[in-house]
Amino acid sequence: MPWWGWLITFAATWLVVGTIFDLLQTKHAIMRNYPFLGRFRYIFEKLGPPLRQYIVTSDLSERPFTRLHRGWAYQAAKGLSNTQPFGTQIDQDSPGVIKFSPAPFPTPDLHAKDDMQPVILGPNRSKPYAVTHVANVSGMSFGALSKNAVLALSRGVKLAGGYMSSGEGSVSPYHLEGGGDLFYQVGPGKFGCRNEDGTFNDEKFREVAGREQIKAVYVKLAQGAKPGKGGVLPKEKITEEIARIRGIPRDRDCHSPNCHAEFSDTLGLIRFVNRLRGLSGGKPVGFKCVLGGEEFIREVAQYIAQHDDGPDFIVLDGAEGGTGAAPMSLADHMGISLQESLAIADNVLREEGARDKVKLIGSGRIVTGAHAAIALGLGADLVHIARGFMFDLGCIQALQCNTNHCPTGIATQSKWLMRGLDPTDKSRRVCNYLHAVHHDVMMIVRALGLKDPSEIERKHMSMIVEPGRRVALTEIYPTSMKAFRATRVIRRADFSAA
Repeated sequence: MPWWGWLITFAATWLVVGTIFDLLQTKHAIMRNYPFLGRFRYIFEKLGPPLRQYIVTSDLSERPFTRLHRGWAYQAAKGLSNTQPFGTQIDQDSPGVIKFSPAPFPTPDLHAKDDMQPVILGPNRSKPYAVTHVANVSGMSFGALSKNAVLALSRGVKLAGGYMSSGEGSVSPYHLEGGGDLFYQVGPGKFGCRNEDGTFNDEKFREVAGREQIKAVYVKLAQGAKPGKGGVLPKEKITEEIARIRGIPRDRDCHSPNCHAEFSDTLGLIRFVNRLRGLSGGKPVGFKCVLGGEEFIREVAQYIAQHDDGPDFIVLDGAEGGTGAAPMSLADHMGISLQESLAIADNVLREEGARDKVKLIGSGRIVTGAHAAIALGLGADLVHIARGFMFDLGCIQALQCNTNHCPTGIATQSKWLMRGLDPTDKSRRVCNYLHAVHHDVMMIVRALGLKDPSEIERKHMSMIVEPGRRVALTEIYPTSMKAFRATRVIRRADFSAA
């Protein structure tokens, strides 16, 4: 029998067996009522998200990131021009659009360098750290990401002169092998520094945090996509190596606690921060949180203003932040946006006289230099980016992060899938992207007539609140908290009316 005969026989057998199975099974009504043909419904459902972004949706309609923003990241990663022809595609009258106010006499850019005034974390500590790029890599754990992805990120920040966060999953050999500067994130799971019962282990922490590559440490209270819930690593992603690094079993999903056992109030958090600083040998220590108002950050600010210890930096994660897997109820309805969080934190720290003693780092759906510059103008000293760097690694927003079937080899532990991600090639793209975001920020700085990113303020921006109506950002986010609270009510009324 010729080869095509065998192929027809196989297809016919598969059709008959599949039809009989569908008629007998009771789990799927569509497949039982429409045997074999009903299977295509599930195939199309699975292929829908990755295909819509190419053949259905416009450049501006997709979420969480439009094709326009993904394209910017792809071009930047490849070192290609990010200019666009024929004008902007963004509706200039769309509510929520933030516009910069260009200076009539910009800062000359001929022969200008993109150097900025370094941002010093922990200037009064024994081991301060100077940051020389506006944007750096946010927390993405080994386990959530493949070893090739982590290695590419670490190599990339080494090439660029930036840093990356370890994510909650602790510092892996691939973070270290890449040679880039690292921030060690300590989450409620205490991965890398835990006892068997999940409590904190001083000696294990000292061993990890004492490494030369670790430049700072921060405590994760919550992340934007799922505040109030710990991280989840499906057991399908837990390899023997990951289990050893984290100190967890392999036979069940890894659920991080939603809070730290070591403290349950602001003073307890600050004591824990101070404890980590001592164990790390005097490196800068901070914490990461999601705001729901001003109360918590005011308690922190009051302590910082009156003491010389406490956090050296605060990472604010907006409710629009991302993760591999988050409950919809938390992702959609818990926490406030990065823009509002930065304005609140900056205001409160200034009111309490603590702003000069602590740095703010913003994180949440930042991809382009314009996004970063807006965050700086609202009060951030630096920004962290996660998904933008994933685009540089090849992410196509297939929305498979939580399945271990990431087609680009980034968010998977499948050896077959991760083999497609070449760490050497992707590390250069990470480097290019980090420089591109920084260059874009500096370009905006000069267009505003300024010299350094730290000079960007709310007065340099305005927001479209309804078609034909533009309001200065100092009115929407005033520097007085009393005015701020009143404006929030007005702004909600404006948007509901629009």
